[in-house]
Amino acid sequence: MKIRIDDTNLISGEALSNLNSVLIAEDDPIFRHVLQTCLRRWNYRVIETDNGLDAWKVLQLADSPQIAILDWMMPGLDGIEVCRKIRSLKQGPYKYVLLLTAKDDKHDIVAGLEAGADDYLTKPFDVDELRARVRAGKRILELQQALLFARDALQFEAAHDRLTNLWNRGAIMDLLQKEVQRRNRSKEPLGVIMADLDHFKTINDTYGHLVGDEVLQEAARRLATGVRSYDSVGRYGGEEFLIVLPGCNASDLIAGAKRLCDSIANQPIPTSAGNLSVTLSIGLASPEAPSLELPDREALLRAADTALYSAKAMGRNRVESVAVAIGETGR
Repeated sequence: MKIRIDDTNLISGEALSNLNSVLIAEDDPIFRHVLQTCLRRWNYRVIETDNGLDAWKVLQLADSPQIAILDWMMPGLDGIEVCRKIRSLKQGPYKYVLLLTAKDDKHDIVAGLEAGADDYLTKPFDVDELRARVRAGKRILELQQALLFARDALQFEAAHDRLTNLWNRGAIMDLLQKEVQRRNRSKEPLGVIMADLDHFKTINDTYGHLVGDEVLQEAARRLATGVRSYDSVGRYGGEEFLIVLPGCNASDLIAGAKRLCDSIANQPIPTSAGNLSVTLSIGLASPEAPSLELPDREALLRAADTALYSAKAMGRNRVESVAVAIGETGR
């Protein structure tokens, strides 16, 4: 397998890739040299192969170039077949394919485009036209990246609380429902924590809502870092947080909840008004009979809420728990 990067370093399976990288697959050494020289002059990083099989191997790498210039007629796999294989990939960033061809019949050009090529260039090609078409491909890929970034940002914003960056109420409720369904299938333990900052209204009334926001942000950070990576922490409303802990038995749930309480109470929260001592009350809920089906997420929420009110009534800065009774048959 002969693959060259920038005509200086041989590689065998790993290549750095970004929008400034271009794969050349061309079996004619003269055309390949012209392409490589031009692209390097335009500050592109070049990976070159002399056959379609090697080109396809490069394009399957996780960090492969997003721009590919493929000769139509090549040994191993021709450019059309490589195009089809590229478009069959279901994952990874989009590949912009420029097809080089000596064919100028409209039917051949249509066949190339239908196979998945984004553009084509007939041999012998004009260097300025090559540069313009490669730049057009790069612009399209940049626009696509910007759209994907915007989409991801919108998806994050739709599911997360703006102040704390935790899951918002709708998202954490959906996650709880999924874990209830998973628990009913697997019969594995499931724990729910309802946590509430004590006397939070007093903080807002005394220091103002901006300081209250600082307290919420730091409390959210401590809660998020105080659970396992596969647990979910959401802002349930106001100063109340909901934490979903799949696969967590009753004893581990209590121990984890006490650690969360201590993470808030044992270290004052720094704010613009100075360090503030804050405490947390926690209510826990978990299914009483693991072998039976849990009716719905509301059963866990009601139990956790009841336990939270109990923790508040018994002096705050503590953990109380309730086991959710399911009944003999479940449903």
